Amino acid sequence: MKPGVEAFLAEKRIAVVGVSRSRGFGNEVFKTLASQGYEVFPVNSQAETVEGRPCFKNLADIPGSVGAVLSAVPKSATKGVVDDCLRLGIKNLWMTQGSDTKEAIEAAQAAKLNLVHHACILMYAQPKSIHKFHGWINKAFGRY
Repeated sequence: MKPGVEAFLAEKRIAVVGVSRSRGFGNEVFKTLASQGYEVFPVNSQAETVEGRPCFKNLADIPGSVGAVLSAVPKSATKGVVDDCLRLGIKNLWMTQGSDTKEAIEAAQAAKLNLVHHACILMYAQPKSIHKFHGWINKAFGRY
């Protein structure tokens, strides 16, 4: 398994930063994790609710703490997510494909965050449909 995945998925309180109101990859991840029993917090500065749940403007607004953050923001905002994780003491970060940048990856690694990038979370979080097939392919070729 890709380094960091098990530690990330072992956290039960996960924030999805950049989740859209009703569709898109971040929304799909949000719904998938919620359906698997994770306590998932949507974070989108432009939304009041996501899938009928209250949405938070930023990570600092989430009551209590979260153990992990999945970043589904545009590349230009990813370094800010890393900075927020560091400021709030969040140790687990997953940068979705299309969200990761060299600068953000280097900043997270330098801070010794448990970082997962260049991987689709839906291949690891009890995958279904095409994600299950992608996971099988990656596992078969030693990239899992």
